[in-house]
Amino acid sequence: MIASQHRFHASTAQDVLQALDAAPDGLDEATAAERLHKFGANSLPQTKQRNALVRFVQHFHNILIYVLMASALTTAMLGHWIDTGVILAVVIANAVIGFIQEGRAENAMAAIRGMLAPHTTVLREGARRTIAAIDLVPGDIVLLEAGDKVPADLRLIEARALRIEEAILTGESVPTDKDTPPVASDAALGDRSSMAFSGTLVVAGTAKGVVVATGSQSEIGQISGMLARVETLTTPLVRQMDMFARWLTAFILAVGAGLLVFGVFVRQMPFAEIFMIVVGLSVAAIPEGLPAVLTITLAVGVQAMARRNAIVRRLPAIETLGSVSVICTDKTGTLTRNEMVVGSLATGAGHFSVDGQGYAPSGAIWLNAAEDRSARYPVLAEFALCARLCNDAALVRKGDTWRAEGDPMEGALLALAGKIEAEEGDDDAPLFTRIDAIPFDAVWRYMAVLSHDAAGRALVHVKGAPEAVLPMCANQFTHGLGTAPLDTPYWQSMIEHMAAQGQRVIALAMRAVPHQQTVLGASDLDSTLTLIGLVGLIDPPRAEAIAAVAECHRAGILVKMITGDHGATARAIAAMIGLHNTDDVLTGADIAGLSDADLALAAMRVDVFARTSPADKLRLVTALQSRGLVVAMTGDGVNDAPALKRADAGTAMGIKGSEAAKEAAELVLADDNFASIAAAVREGRTVYDNIKKVISWTLPTNAGEALTVMVALLAGMTLPVSAVQILWINLITATTLGIALAFEPSERGTMQRPPRPRDAPLLSGELVWHILLVSLLFVAFVFGIFSYARAQGYSVALAQTMAVNMLVVLEIFHLFFIRNIYGTSLTWKAVRATPAVWLSVMVVTVGQFAITYVPVLQKVFGTEAVSLADGVLIVAAGAAFFALVEIEKQMRLAFRQGPTRQSDLVA
Repeated sequence: MIASQHRFHASTAQDVLQALDAAPDGLDEATAAERLHKFGANSLPQTKQRNALVRFVQHFHNILIYVLMASALTTAMLGHWIDTGVILAVVIANAVIGFIQEGRAENAMAAIRGMLAPHTTVLREGARRTIAAIDLVPGDIVLLEAGDKVPADLRLIEARALRIEEAILTGESVPTDKDTPPVASDAALGDRSSMAFSGTLVVAGTAKGVVVATGSQSEIGQISGMLARVETLTTPLVRQMDMFARWLTAFILAVGAGLLVFGVFVRQMPFAEIFMIVVGLSVAAIPEGLPAVLTITLAVGVQAMARRNAIVRRLPAIETLGSVSVICTDKTGTLTRNEMVVGSLATGAGHFSVDGQGYAPSGAIWLNAAEDRSARYPVLAEFALCARLCNDAALVRKGDTWRAEGDPMEGALLALAGKIEAEEGDDDAPLFTRIDAIPFDAVWRYMAVLSHDAAGRALVHVKGAPEAVLPMCANQFTHGLGTAPLDTPYWQSMIEHMAAQGQRVIALAMRAVPHQQTVLGASDLDSTLTLIGLVGLIDPPRAEAIAAVAECHRAGILVKMITGDHGATARAIAAMIGLHNTDDVLTGADIAGLSDADLALAAMRVDVFARTSPADKLRLVTALQSRGLVVAMTGDGVNDAPALKRADAGTAMGIKGSEAAKEAAELVLADDNFASIAAAVREGRTVYDNIKKVISWTLPTNAGEALTVMVALLAGMTLPVSAVQILWINLITATTLGIALAFEPSERGTMQRPPRPRDAPLLSGELVWHILLVSLLFVAFVFGIFSYARAQGYSVALAQTMAVNMLVVLEIFHLFFIRNIYGTSLTWKAVRATPAVWLSVMVVTVGQFAITYVPVLQKVFGTEAVSLADGVLIVAAGAAFFALVEIEKQMRLAFRQGPTRQSDLVA
């Protein structure tokens, strides 16, 4: 029975009742109890919650964390408890931050469960009863009225003027008209007018429907199940760091084992001595501060994005945004304002364009888009009068914000009336009193009102679908407000023109009747009306979204619109916001007919997808990912939740978004503004650049330290830097200089670079070359200063002191070099640096002076005071190192091909 739910919309109400073994007066209690046992409660299945302790412990399940813990153990064996404490603090902080920040799919499931109505009104044994929605069963007869949340999927058997807000499922801006006749079996979800779906909201009218699906079998339940099955992709950074950690671990262990064998069997050194040297070497090689610095870099990005109204729910998602190559965006509320606005008017005098934003009753009205508005047009006053009288909505002002109470389309008509009255100076509506009305109904598709005023006038005003109103009209208003026979071909052409612009078209008409008439019937409308004109309504694009789309295109990011709205509307909005390919639109039916391979090709070519279902959105995201693209998905409805979860960077709307969408997403836009996406991508790219800078600074310095020890050990020389001094360098620089890079601002040209490929390696050939070059230069300069000191007759302790200071100076100059990886470091901005850079340099400098000149610390670290001349020599050597690596970088930038050349970035 439930398996055939998708065909109920195509069957008659009587056939559905028969198929469900139900009656119009409802089930009896025994049958309801039996079905409740058979089909289960009308709720979504609870997913098994992971124990909080298990989730916390899983944050330690990472090979780099294992290496850090081994490092802590080795430093404890060496008796360096401070270093041990620092490493353990890093490990615990990383786990705590991940535990707090990481989003969970269970929350998305809970949010969807919360959307089911708690109570509902049903017919049981012919009597009206209120029961818990969880007790609904297939075959129950549910009664609906305005303000109700639909408790289950219903096949309507009675409906009067029923309109349901289905944006959470379809993405449509305005409520959907509902009625009882069956529709085509292949009708899209948004076109199933004979159905009312669980979780949607009744905004007008009354209805009676039979329950055809409950719980997980409902449309919202199927989305919930789809969400539970969706695989959450790991971010490129997480995958690459995991791979890097594995290889780094293997490399350090292999080198350590090799040196252990070399020392014991070749150099004939005591095992205990060579073992401790290898342990010290391992500590030097392991970038123990890297996870902490990476976490801090991501946390700094979180704060920067929060200032740009992008709230991050999972730390790695920041970096993912930086690699986004395609943004799949919903239309309603994301690219558009989710507010109906009158965009144009068609009259016998011509075509008027209407300015203004939202529901504010202010904005200019232009004839033929260019004519001087000093002229008055009486027909506009007729528009205003009809818009006010034939209307059940209200406009409410709160501060500078206007909102519509009631139907959004009627709210837009009230705003139009306010604009006309402000320009024309006419406001006759308050003089009239409504006497009678024919409410809107999907059967006749119009609303009519009869109004009287004290002066003895009586007017009938009608608004509705053009195909319903035009046949009622015999005449039309002309330019001077006289009347002429209706020019049907002209009005048909205007309807087509406005519809092609993505506007929803309604017609307004009127007639005068005797003042004695107090009852309004359909017979009063037949071929007796005078057409005022046509109104084109649209959910307008956000102005800032247009600029954001252009910025995304400049950054090499594709933008795809995926909406549940109609194709014409989607095409028009796509053209307004500047999407590239707006001629070709794929609908959900088209997508269903494509194989996965064909869809992957079509998804690359087409930019506009309309009438899509949740499954279509999910397939599109997966198809784009199969082409190697990093996908960001924006949305606000429950229908977006599975695709948001699947996307590399799911982004939900914070104001108008459903809780299910927010919980499934990794980012939430606090201002519901697509423009915040472009800003978030910029921050994401900056975060990745800073992570790359941290790695580019950390690995060469650690490798240089380790290589210095290795060279001395292999050559049988005295160690230029002792083990305790290496531990000091790791402690003082990793927790200061490395962290300073987390606060670096965006480099010039950040949004002119194309997105990096999904499979782009973190350790690129260029980075490997940089590690090798800097490591060798570190060894050369350290051994050079050490050899100079020994040649001058200095003691081993003083020579080692000069060498350890040389290492620190090299790391400071390397920090200033690495701050600008896409341009020159020889700029005033680079010299000024950021406050964090100079603070870290000051801390390191004070620390070095302390271990060099403070007697107590001299004993701890085996150092001696360095003369002023030798100190100047060390700094000069550091400057020479900076010059060498900067010249090498400029050579690479000069010969690099592609859009990331320095010349391109400066431009």
